[in-house]
Amino acid sequence: MGDVQSRTPQGAEPGPTRADIEAGLSEELASVMSGARRRAVRDGDRQVDTAHLLHSLLEHEPRVRAVFDGGPQLARLLGYLVQRSIGYGLQWQGTVEDSGAVPLVASAKETVLSPAAAGAMEAAIDRAVLRGEPQAGGVDLLAALAADAECRAVEVLRSAGVDVAELLRRTEGAEGADGGAGRETGCESGWTSAR
Repeated sequence: MGDVQSRTPQGAEPGPTRADIEAGLSEELASVMSGARRRAVRDGDRQVDTAHLLHSLLEHEPRVRAVFDGGPQLARLLGYLVQRSIGYGLQWQGTVEDSGAVPLVASAKETVLSPAAAGAMEAAIDRAVLRGEPQAGGVDLLAALAADAECRAVEVLRSAGVDVAELLRRTEGAEGADGGAGRETGCESGWTSAR
């Protein structure tokens, strides 16, 4: 057998576990995660991607909806998102969304976060911590999604006519708007990630 070398680069850290991420989510954001997971399963996707997260944020988080530029923009965006299984999302079937985040591994029957979605969740938690909050909320996740120019959520935003740079500025103005994000979740979001 001889000298077997590891294929993992030195200094590389494994991706986040489900428990790691869930501990940093507000109750509201845990509900968003559950909704995104259900949407992914319904769409026949093995991974929850950033577009699933965006769709669920818009459906479940009034503070996120308030960041957008009024009703017509939200209506256009939601109209675009509901077409995933018959329109724009067809190009993504059977592909992995990866914008450079650490990959997650799952068994054949588990639905996991895509690498880009896991990176966005970690960035949302980091944003909350920098603000002094123990848990991330919906606006934190929206800011993290909008900051990743290569993710599917930003592709959807741009296609629906949203000015992503302006959206990012609005999320900065909404800092702290996730009041109550520090509450214990006490609920499971129903998605799985493994190393």
